[in-house]
This record gives sequence, C-alpha cells and structure tokens, in this order.
Amino acid sequence: MSADDNSLVRCPRCGENAAPRARFCENCGTPLRGSAASVPSEVTLDVAPTVVDPDPATGDASGRRTCGACGGTIAPDGYCADCGTPGQSERDHFEERPAEWVAGVCDRGVRHPRNEDAMALATSGTFAALVVCDGVSSAPDSDVASLAASRAARDVLVAYGPEGASSVVGATSRRIAGWTDAMVAASRAAGQAVRGAAEQLAATKGKNAADDPPSCTFAAAVVDEGLIVAGWLGDSRVYWLPDAGRPEQLSVDDSWAQEMIAAGVPRSQAETSPQAHAITRWLGPDAPDTDARCAATVPSGPGWLLVCSDGLWNYCSDAHEMDELVRRFATSGDPHSTAAALVRWANAQGGRDNITAALARVSPTVTEQR
Repeated sequence: MSADDNSLVRCPRCGENAAPRARFCENCGTPLRGSAASVPSEVTLDVAPTVVDPDPATGDASGRRTCGACGGTIAPDGYCADCGTPGQSERDHFEERPAEWVAGVCDRGVRHPRNEDAMALATSGTFAALVVCDGVSSAPDSDVASLAASRAARDVLVAYGPEGASSVVGATSRRIAGWTDAMVAASRAAGQAVRGAAEQLAATKGKNAADDPPSCTFAAAVVDEGLIVAGWLGDSRVYWLPDAGRPEQLSVDDSWAQEMIAAGVPRSQAETSPQAHAITRWLGPDAPDTDARCAATVPSGPGWLLVCSDGLWNYCSDAHEMDELVRRFATSGDPHSTAAALVRWANAQGGRDNITAALARVSPTVTEQR
C-alpha cells in the first residue's frame, strides 16, 4: 500500500475530509478519487429533461409532444390535435429513454398547477439507474429541489456503476453491500443538492424562502446484472414485478399511513385517511437525516422494475394490483409505451397528484455465487 493510499482525501464539493481509500464523501455523498471519470461514454446523462416522442414511421423526435390527457399529438398551435387540450411545458411533462429496456414518464397530472415530480435515468450495458423524487407540495419551489436531487443521485450511482460492476463480481453479498453504500451516498448527494437549491432560492427570494425551504422524497433503484438494489426516503416507491413469482414492494414508506399499517390498521383504511401522506423522512434543509434505507433482491427470472411517485400508486397501491396494472399495458414489452400508458391511466383516475413512472425490463442472464 502506498503512502497516498493512507492520506486523507478532501471532498471537492463540500471540503469535508474523508477517510483513506474512501470512495464517497460521508457528508454529501460526492464520489471521491476521480470515480466520476470512470463513467463510460455510452452512459446517458441528460443535462435537461429530454422529451422522447418519436414518430413511429421515422423515429424522428423533433417537434412532437405528447398530450398528457389522451396521448395524442400536440399540434403547432399548442393544442392537442385529438382532444384539444392545451399542451404542457417541458417541465410539466417529460420523458426519458436512455435504452430500449429503460424508460420513464413524468407528468404534472390534472389538478396540480405545476409538476413537482422529477426523475433521472441512466444506463450502460446491463447496468441501469432509476431515480424518482417527488417535491413536497406544501413547501414552495419543491420542483427545483426534486429535479436537483434526482440528477445528483443518478450521477453518484453512475459513477459507482462501472467500477462496482467490475470490481465486486462474484459474491452477491459483497455486491449488495457495495451497492447499498453507493445508494446511501446517492441519497446524501441528493440531500446536499436540495440544500444547495434551498440556499440559492433563499439568496434570490429572501427570508420567506429560507423559512419555508423546498423538500422532496427519494426513491431509486439500480440494476446490475442479476441484482436489484433499491433505496428510499419518504413515500415514493420501488416495486419488483416478476413474470413468474410473487410481486413485491421493495421499499417501505416513511409515512403516517405506513406507521398505522404497522400498528395493525388495514391498508385501505390507513392509505385513505386525511393524514395518509404525511411523510416521516424526506430530503431538505430541515431533514433529520438523508441516509436512504435500502433493500435488495436477486431475480430468478425476468420481470419489471418500477420506480414511481404516489401520483401513480395512490390509485393502485398493493403490489399484486400494481403487477396486474403494469401487465395490462406492457403487451409490447416496451417500457416507454408502458410508462406512458400508466401515466395516462392515472390521469384518467383523476390525476390528483403529479405522476412519475420509471420502468426497466429486467432479464437476468448471470448467476452469481453468494
């Protein structure tokens, strides 16, 4: 071991000293020792929300937007050519498809004046990172916080991805431990991004912004060969929906409703109570902690990985019901069309909240030794 391996490393983002050989800053989650430089060129890292609505005949995505109400095409005059609904802004409705097997749709919904949900997706070969953050509506400018958080978390997971996939292949337990560390680092980076956004807003908007800072939830999942690792704070969710076997919600809500369910209150009663969506953990300047809770699963066969906000699961909470819903729309096996259909379905149920559905079609091909 060289002398450099034992030296302290200073975080380039927050200035915190890290332990020797640390890969992530303990304070803000930033990758250390040039981890980000190992990101391969084929990883999709969008610098702005990318609208993906290709023409079926040509694949051309230029100049076309999808109607959030009916799925039709927004005409040049700004209105849907099919139903007449005014077109939404890019922040109100955007879609990402970094690979054929990974895609997501983020939509304002019907009743909210703006979209406070956000997502950030990335892929590289058989690796994928899916992040969904839901801005807390009671806090102003939470749309800024959610977008900053989702991108910061995605970047940390991507920075870990290529190195992690190559250096810990073998023991599944070691790979789970590595990805769990990366997921916690991603949630810390997301929390730091929210705090940074809050400071910027306070500097431009004054005392009111500082007194009522933005905040958001966090839900993320990585796919790494034959492994899925999920992380979360708040009540955005991660579901694993296998083609054969029992569907399951990998995340466990940090919410009043979940506490009531744990105490024995029926799910249907707890999730429809007035306090149901009061969250007990979140990302923001006033958050008690920003360490994601994590869970892992090793799929034995193919299936769907879904990361979503409560704007979708509000109407379909149970894992078995969510599985049936996804399969109703996944007839082509295309995650992009499936995610778009899920968003349209949620809007048809009333669209009471912002809606985000991010999907990965997972087909494990590698069997790891535990």
